[in-house]
Amino acid sequence: NHQHQWLENEVSASIQRVSYLTVRPSGSDWKLGRQRNSLNTIKSLLSYLEDTHLPSAMFLTLFLLPTLHLLHSVTSLPYSNGFYYNNLNGNGNGNGNEIYFNGVRLVVNTSDDLIFASRGTNITLPCHYAYEPKLSTPRKIRVKWTRVRADNTKESDVLVAIGLKHRSFGDFKGRVHLQRNEPHEVSLVITDLRLEDSGRYKCEVIDGLEDESGIVHLELRGVVFPYQPHHGRYKFNFHEAKEACGSQDATIASFEQLFKAWEEGLDWCNAGWLTDGTVQYPITLPREPCGGKDMAPGVRSYGNKHRHLHRFDVFCFSSSFQGKVYYLQHPDTLNFQDAVKACEEDGATIAKVGQIYAAWKFSNLDRCDAGWLADGSVRYPISRPRLNCGPPEPGVRNFGFPDKNEEYGVYCYKMS
Repeated sequence: NHQHQWLENEVSASIQRVSYLTVRPSGSDWKLGRQRNSLNTIKSLLSYLEDTHLPSAMFLTLFLLPTLHLLHSVTSLPYSNGFYYNNLNGNGNGNGNEIYFNGVRLVVNTSDDLIFASRGTNITLPCHYAYEPKLSTPRKIRVKWTRVRADNTKESDVLVAIGLKHRSFGDFKGRVHLQRNEPHEVSLVITDLRLEDSGRYKCEVIDGLEDESGIVHLELRGVVFPYQPHHGRYKFNFHEAKEACGSQDATIASFEQLFKAWEEGLDWCNAGWLTDGTVQYPITLPREPCGGKDMAPGVRSYGNKHRHLHRFDVFCFSSSFQGKVYYLQHPDTLNFQDAVKACEEDGATIAKVGQIYAAWKFSNLDRCDAGWLADGSVRYPISRPRLNCGPPEPGVRNFGFPDKNEEYGVYCYKMS
């Protein structure tokens, strides 16, 4: 019954906002924005209704679908998100008609600074709202947190809250809740951070027919590395590139992550996919085969490419983790299959590429011995460059993908 009542309240409020905005005189840019926000809420509810067995689900779905079709054509124009309440009406306590106050403005405040965190930790994304001037009577509000895609084309629902009740969505289920330690605080707490959680989040506060929002930027501390498969250069389409990063305890990197890696000295002359579907590569030392020696250092871009047809390498992003990567002390060198078994016998698994990069970056893993990794490549991490251990710069050295019958050491990963 509580779930039923929550759903009816949410749907009723969204329909009321859409209806109000539909009959309001045209000519206001914000009108279209309010319609768009209301429709986004209704679309989220529709996906929920498909899985629920509440008695009103069929009726609500049949009602909402034609509403979406009716208003679809007016929801794609630009709008201003600022507003003022007007037309005094109602009693201000959430009962009866909605209330609008002349000259009262709803303001949402979020952090302007990047918020940094590490994988596996908990983080709070700050968000507060206020009325200008202050109101003496508490207002009944709704809060919606969404994650904004890098290309601004789509928002993914994270959490919706009405009063003390909230619902989380997708990969955030069971990992998010609101922090309300202060009056008018609606900060989002994310627990057990994952690689995919990095990005932009929108905090939206909804009061009756009006809403305001702010953006919070979350960035995980990590390391970017170029990756290509065993069968050579430029073999991944976009979707295969994402899968390849995921298989190596990483995720496909964003432009912001690649740019930061370039600022820290990453130089790589092979173009790779990024999470927004563009293909780019970082150059710190300009040279002829890499865009020309007369070009300034920077991140070179091929622009957006077809995600199914075009093929490139990929830039992956990994972060710190719980556990350790280590070079297995073993009396003999090993072929690939024996290396896998040796890690298992030591209570571990053979390490992945993303794990050895993260261990090198965050734990200063330094070992001048080549070892097998899970993808069949052979690599070794150097934090303190020295003779007979590769180039003079720190990094993870790569021997490529030798025949799996050849013998090397092995790097293992063990949970702490």
